[in-house]
Amino acid sequence: MTEVAKIETTLKDWETDQEVRWCPGCGDYAILKAVQRTLPQLGADPKNTVFISGIGCSSRFPYYMETYGFHTIHGRAPAFATGVKLANPDLDVWLVTGDGDGLSIGGNHMMHVLRRNVNMQIMLFNNEIYGLTKGQYSPTSREHTRTPTSPLGSVDHPANPCAFALGSGARFIGRGFDVSKNLPDVLKAAHAHQGAAFIEIFQNCIVYNKDVFDDFAAPKGAEDRQLWLEHGQPMLFGNAKKGDIKGLKLVPETFSFEVVDVVDGDWEAAGVCVHDAKNRMLAHMLIELEFGPYPMPLGVIYDDPKPTYESAVIAERAKAVEGKDNNLARLLAKGQTWTVSGTAQDPV
Repeated sequence: MTEVAKIETTLKDWETDQEVRWCPGCGDYAILKAVQRTLPQLGADPKNTVFISGIGCSSRFPYYMETYGFHTIHGRAPAFATGVKLANPDLDVWLVTGDGDGLSIGGNHMMHVLRRNVNMQIMLFNNEIYGLTKGQYSPTSREHTRTPTSPLGSVDHPANPCAFALGSGARFIGRGFDVSKNLPDVLKAAHAHQGAAFIEIFQNCIVYNKDVFDDFAAPKGAEDRQLWLEHGQPMLFGNAKKGDIKGLKLVPETFSFEVVDVVDGDWEAAGVCVHDAKNRMLAHMLIELEFGPYPMPLGVIYDDPKPTYESAVIAERAKAVEGKDNNLARLLAKGQTWTVSGTAQDPV
């Protein structure tokens, strides 16, 4: 793999001439702009970038990015993305999926791309509903969600995308939401990570699941309900202007978190925990936090790189041909050969 040179681009360089077509007010618009604004800041090259999607509202994404792209089969985008990365490891691969595409029919494929640690950014748009197919409940829909396929309320226990990713062996897990000003920072951290970077993005479905994330994403009072994590920084949340700061304290006896008040900004005296993005057990605790008693953990939850799948494949290929002749023409001509000559026989 070679290091790809960074270039200067603008947002316009990443926009296509295609009409962006999602429902008015859909959170996908905000995510699209966040990505288009982030890529120039990374020095990324459109000619070296690929967006790959499956099926669903989110999967229209490649049409709107002035890059290479594939709109593939339902749930199978990870398999296509893996093939692309192995064929050309220098390409910058982004995988776009949704809670239905990525965790229902595509759950098996998602698990394997994560455990293999293929170097790509995986954006899972989670709106807790099937939007494209008109509002059926999805793997992440909350219990009692009323939909055309669960008119009395869903009895399913919802999947936790980040817990799924961690359990599948993901080495990077991030969280954000569609209209958050911090989403580009999460995307940048994912891009810097060498390996499969999983980002859950809460996304508002204006038609079938409107404002389902307002309990933590609504602007008013958001500072009391959102915990933005940063490696090496204390886990603080609350209204700093009003002096109402809180934090998460680790209780060793029960191996759980406790919400504590921070007086006069002295978070150390309050025993507030410092975030360690390399601590897998800490990541598990944050992912499983119950929203309500606790704030919603957002940002980079886990970031602990290890060698990528494609680097191992490349090394294996190099070892397989070590000391051997890899010239196909010479190999075909090697050994016993003979030439057939003469004229055709007269017909019988």
